[in-house]
Amino acid sequence: MSKKLYLPLLVALVAVLAACGSKMGELSSDYFTVTPQVLEAVGGKVPVTINGKFPEKYFPKKAIVEVTPVLKWDGGEAKGQSAVFQGEKVEGNDQTISNKMGGSYTMKTSFDYVPEMAKSELYLEFKATVGNKEVEIPAVKVADGVIATAEMIEQDGKQVFGAASVGLAANTTAANGQDAFQRVIKEKHDAQILFLIQQANVRASELKAAKAFNEEAKTVNSAENKKISSIEVSAYASPDGGYDLNKGLAEKRQDNTAKVISRNLKKAKIDANVDTKYTAEDWEGFQELVSKSDIQDKELILRVLSMYTDAEQREQEIKNISSVYKTLADEILPQLRRARLTLNYEVIGKSDEEIANLAKNDPSQLSLEELLYAATLTDVPAEKEAIYSKAAQNFPNDYRAFNNLGKLAYQAGDLSKAESYFKKANAIQATPETNLNLGLIALNKGDKAAAESYFSNASGAEGLNEALGSLYLSQGQYERAVNAFGDTKSNSAALAQIMAKDYNKANATLNSIANPTASTDYLGAILGARTNNASKVISCLKSAISKDSSLAKKAAADLEFTKYFTSAEFLSLIK
Repeated sequence: MSKKLYLPLLVALVAVLAACGSKMGELSSDYFTVTPQVLEAVGGKVPVTINGKFPEKYFPKKAIVEVTPVLKWDGGEAKGQSAVFQGEKVEGNDQTISNKMGGSYTMKTSFDYVPEMAKSELYLEFKATVGNKEVEIPAVKVADGVIATAEMIEQDGKQVFGAASVGLAANTTAANGQDAFQRVIKEKHDAQILFLIQQANVRASELKAAKAFNEEAKTVNSAENKKISSIEVSAYASPDGGYDLNKGLAEKRQDNTAKVISRNLKKAKIDANVDTKYTAEDWEGFQELVSKSDIQDKELILRVLSMYTDAEQREQEIKNISSVYKTLADEILPQLRRARLTLNYEVIGKSDEEIANLAKNDPSQLSLEELLYAATLTDVPAEKEAIYSKAAQNFPNDYRAFNNLGKLAYQAGDLSKAESYFKKANAIQATPETNLNLGLIALNKGDKAAAESYFSNASGAEGLNEALGSLYLSQGQYERAVNAFGDTKSNSAALAQIMAKDYNKANATLNSIANPTASTDYLGAILGARTNNASKVISCLKSAISKDSSLAKKAAADLEFTKYFTSAEFLSLIK
């Protein structure tokens, strides 16, 4: 071959080879594996791990390729974290891919979940250059998505994370500021009669105390809203002296006092039981008086009482403390020679009818506790709101009326109004209830960090466990959610159990829900799909759609039911 012919052919061959080296071409989906194979929303995110491979002789030595995961749905898309790869002759810090051997790589990314992703597809898009030339690599579909079962969370029947048209009515309701109303309040009035040492007769000077006690009994007995329960006479002897002597003295003091009291009651025409008892040696009273006193060697006396249980030894040891015994004899012991009189009675409050009437027509006549209680006597939200508003107006320094107004707004779906009331209540007094409620507001807003902070200060609030269960569900902490819900029989508790793959417990929970809703049935269908129970899928889905027809459209796109998309029974339900 002549040199004139050889040189042009060589140039042409080099040009062709160069051109071939820059044309990277389409990548098959076989070069990619995705975990999970069907994407799933977890804690408001859609996480995905992609393992990819560039085949042998594919990646030019001067190539730079940017790979971007893109989740696409009808009307929108979301891009994940990109990764960049370079050929062997490119200077840079990205992963180098061998032209001869090819190379494998792993990409991890996540997307913020939105409801439209329920029917979506995951693609890898490529931006490639070889030298200074752009090279087109077609996008590759690598997965379907998104299973959104975990996002089916609601509070008080109001959707929180917007993930599904089906609503899970959790037990997570706002906490109420409870009233302390008591229709019957137990009260008592005390008096005492003192006796001289080693005497049991009721002296004339002490009859005044008995008379005053009787007057109090008359006042209570004549009141329309009060009722005497019983009258008690408890007689005592001081612990000095022999036990038998003291026992006799205490018993006589009991009897003599009871006679005086019974006589006075009879004159006043008061029919009341008089219960009597006596204590021979009042060591308990002695210890109480000494501990409250400031007498010398008080601690030594109390130590003697704790060291010895025998009455005679106690008395002797105390007498041995000669420096204080006279003080004890003059100041402490005389107070123990007594009979205590106790008038037990009940204060009977207004009836429900009276309270309800006053709450409507003259709330100023009601106490705060009565007003708060009045709101519990009606199931009409507008009437409750009127009562709580009046309570807040009349008693602005108590948090409960504002808190309960917030709960009403929360139940009505007015989160802005609810938050305003909850914040006002919390400013008056930060309580477990106000913190729980502000946490629920934060949870509704998707601010999980704030919700967790509020819930940490809500210990003891009713409904806290359910609120924590919903929080953990939203965070994708399914085992913690199951533990928080405990034995709660609710849709949300069942959802947590399904996500934790505790299907037996989830089935038991769903079967125990007192008033099954469309949500309950839909969860049952999902449970059936996950446990390969076709009959359960169909029966539960049929029941769910009969209660809420919109669930037919949801089921048609729900990847939980992928295996049934060609089933005639399934298709007949969702058409």
